[in-house]
Amino acid sequence: MDFNIVTLGCKVNQYESQAMREDLLKHGYSLSQNKDFADLFIINTCTVTSVSDAKNRKLLRRIRRNNPAAVIVLTGCMPQAFPEESKSLTDCDIILGNKERAKLIPSIERFLENRTPFSDIAAHQNQGFIYEKISVTSFGEHTRAFIKIEDGCNRFCSYCIIPYARGRVRSKPLEELKQELIQVAHNGYKEVVLVGINLSAYGQDEGITLADAVEAACAVEGIERVRLGSLEPERMDEDTVRRLAALPKLCPQFHLSLQSGCDKTLRDMNRHYTSEEYLAIAERLRRYFDNAALTTDVMVGFAGETEEDFQESLSFVKSVGFAKVHVFPYSQRKGTKAADAPGQLPPAVKEERAARMTALTDESRREFLRSQVGRVEEVLFERLRRGYLEGYTKNYTPVHVFSEDNSLCGQICRVRLIAAEDEICVGELA
Repeated sequence: MDFNIVTLGCKVNQYESQAMREDLLKHGYSLSQNKDFADLFIINTCTVTSVSDAKNRKLLRRIRRNNPAAVIVLTGCMPQAFPEESKSLTDCDIILGNKERAKLIPSIERFLENRTPFSDIAAHQNQGFIYEKISVTSFGEHTRAFIKIEDGCNRFCSYCIIPYARGRVRSKPLEELKQELIQVAHNGYKEVVLVGINLSAYGQDEGITLADAVEAACAVEGIERVRLGSLEPERMDEDTVRRLAALPKLCPQFHLSLQSGCDKTLRDMNRHYTSEEYLAIAERLRRYFDNAALTTDVMVGFAGETEEDFQESLSFVKSVGFAKVHVFPYSQRKGTKAADAPGQLPPAVKEERAARMTALTDESRREFLRSQVGRVEEVLFERLRRGYLEGYTKNYTPVHVFSEDNSLCGQICRVRLIAAEDEICVGELA
């Protein structure tokens, strides 16, 4: 029986899909040679916005239309956050919650026996907050491997549904992390990215910190680079940052989620910091790490955001000087506090503010790339395309080097950065 897994959403979802892929292969299933057709489809959903849910439903309908006899499993964040709505989706055969991945193979076998659709979604509060015991040994054709070390979030930002889809914070035990990384290194991966739903909160349920996990990862022989996924501005205190800075393998690129540079908006969002506290963390990272790249997310048009609030956020973002910013307009999410808040803005206002913020951050991006010219950096090459090698420096600057040498893919080479374009730096082998 051949299968395909379709993944929507974040790096954590990508990791969990890889774990399911390895589980299926271990039990005798084979990966389909055609991504559009298979006997079995696993749809690993995202539910961060209403648009995400619409994509999930559209994808499900398309897969069923093209594969009328296939077994279709719907899993991930959407069924966990909205179990009753998910049960109404008649195009899928099996619905599994976010904690039921260990039941994937038995669930498929159960359906094949009687062809009766069913749903298995246990509420988080009835399960206890134990870290799900899954792991990967590789990451397909990727040059770097994502390794999930944390699940859940305790923050309950007013716009966010994820705590309902993922439950409370829980952390991968350090010994399990070490064993997983040893296997990944054995399979040739030189770079790993540690990811989580609220990565900064790693270890708070175990009395340890993110620094403990990074130190464990950096100690694994064969792993040459350790990168961090998206971080919340919490627990990034002086001691943690100092310990991280002592690790040469740690990449100096930090995606520190901001959302808004206006303190009033941050309070309305139920974010647990001020702009001043955020700036102190950014300055701390730059003080400890040479040539650090700070990237972030910024939401515009949040409920109740005035033009003055937006201008305050705009000015703050400009003052930080981010290497890259993901800008997006606020979208009402059913099931969250902000969805019913007064002061909802028209789509045209949100889009106009997104355009202004994007124009600012695009220039900030170009300034950062220009600041890299003249440096000699180590680049992990990922692919050869149209006559040039593509890769990333330790601070995640994208680099193109004109070359036809495919043997350099997957290798780390010293590169002199000689020019900056809108989105990349051009380099030459040093």
